Amino acid sequence: MYSKIFSAQVSVSNPFVVEVELNVKKGTPQLTVVGLPDKAVDESKDRVSSALENADFQHSDDFKTIRSAFAKITISLAPADKPKTGSLFDLPIALAYLHSVGELQELPQDALFVGELSLDGRLKSINGALTVSKLAQDQGFKRVFVPKHNAAEAALVDTVQVFAIDNIEELIDFLRGEKEMFPVKHNDKQHKKYTPRMLLDDIKGQDAAKRALTIAAAGGHNIALFGPPGTGKSMLAKVFTEILPDLDKEASLEVTAIHSAAGVLRETIINRPPLRSPHHSASYVSIVGGGAKIKPGEITLAHKGVLFLDEFPEFDKRVINALREPLEEKQVTVSRATGSSVFPADFILIAALNPCPCGYLGTNKCVCSASAIQKYQQKLSGPIQDRIDIWVEVNQVEYEKLLTDEDRGASEHNNAVKAVKRARESQKKRFMGNTLNAHMSAPAINKYIKLDDEQRRLLNTAAEKMALSGRAFHKVIKVARTIADLDGRDNISQEDILEALNYREKSF
Repeated sequence: MYSKIFSAQVSVSNPFVVEVELNVKKGTPQLTVVGLPDKAVDESKDRVSSALENADFQHSDDFKTIRSAFAKITISLAPADKPKTGSLFDLPIALAYLHSVGELQELPQDALFVGELSLDGRLKSINGALTVSKLAQDQGFKRVFVPKHNAAEAALVDTVQVFAIDNIEELIDFLRGEKEMFPVKHNDKQHKKYTPRMLLDDIKGQDAAKRALTIAAAGGHNIALFGPPGTGKSMLAKVFTEILPDLDKEASLEVTAIHSAAGVLRETIINRPPLRSPHHSASYVSIVGGGAKIKPGEITLAHKGVLFLDEFPEFDKRVINALREPLEEKQVTVSRATGSSVFPADFILIAALNPCPCGYLGTNKCVCSASAIQKYQQKLSGPIQDRIDIWVEVNQVEYEKLLTDEDRGASEHNNAVKAVKRARESQKKRFMGNTLNAHMSAPAINKYIKLDDEQRRLLNTAAEKMALSGRAFHKVIKVARTIADLDGRDNISQEDILEALNYREKSF
């Protein structure tokens, strides 16, 4: 007897609906899975067999009699030309089999079924439940059946009905009409108000760096912090995400789906911009993405958030140069012989670096040779330096300030959070969307930014003296626009341009 049921292949870049077809007939005992299954999918036949044997069905004696009369089973996963990975096809395969042997009268065709079966019939949690719900919404399915551990996540999509399944017996009773089940409702009130883990006020001194970070947060600009070791570069980078606004609903669902599909989700929903900070010894694949089975890397997990690369020049040169595409296009393409995948990668880069390998260039502590310094600094190519909007030096703080508990009145952190929020609201109004100043194209600069003759002369003179590229020239204008937004001004002033030009200086 032939059966068909629908499931889903979870993927960050290209999820798709899978038709699970199953045919049972008399013949030589054999079970075949076709449709480019990986090892986990192929092993599902053993998990499904054990789960059904151990499940306590109401008509178990009749079921065993029916099953013994059939032997040859063929399972097809369509489309047949796309690889199928993971264990989430256990549940639809089991249901298709039960229908084929007469245990179920019909299978719903308006629903997606996903779940891994344990040997006793319980359902284990899966990765990518939110992706499954979003796929169901996009493809017109009305219901989604997922393990109960993933139900809250899947229910974030409120346009489809999500049913939480604990074990296969209760699902079969429901499909037979012998048990009532209700869709899971997502409760927005369950999320607690976010409390920052670190404040700008906790960092002593470094006023120039704090100002630069606020500008970067307001306009979505990439920023580099350079200076000797122990000056607080890492602390500044970590407090940066605390002054960024919460993700809106669309971005929140997108980021949560990425982390869920990648198997790194630690909460039901991600409302805050993620911070990813891989070590400089991390491999190219772990940061950019790839592998035998193409997976997203750290730059995709930082989507809509921050990618912090400490000891930036110490990263593999291939990794540094691979940042050129995502920093410009806000996506990364990973190509392999088996195919290619395009992953989202819209993040703010924070790079922290020392002026030389030992970090003490220009002082009597420096032990680096001239060739070592040259090799170290040359790892940052011109195109990479151009893609960083703001360069700020982080110097040693006076020892007396480190132990002081000075009261500056209003909180620096709260002021920065409010200023960033106001600036982003101005940009949203200007661009009629969620575009930030850092993302403006050349035509958009000409459309939205008006400069007078004196400002043009200042920019042209500075660009010639500093040998700015066309890209760097435009970035100065974008940063100046963000500075004006922070101060609540409609037009850019000459002082804004001078401050933006100051952030192009790189004295390391």
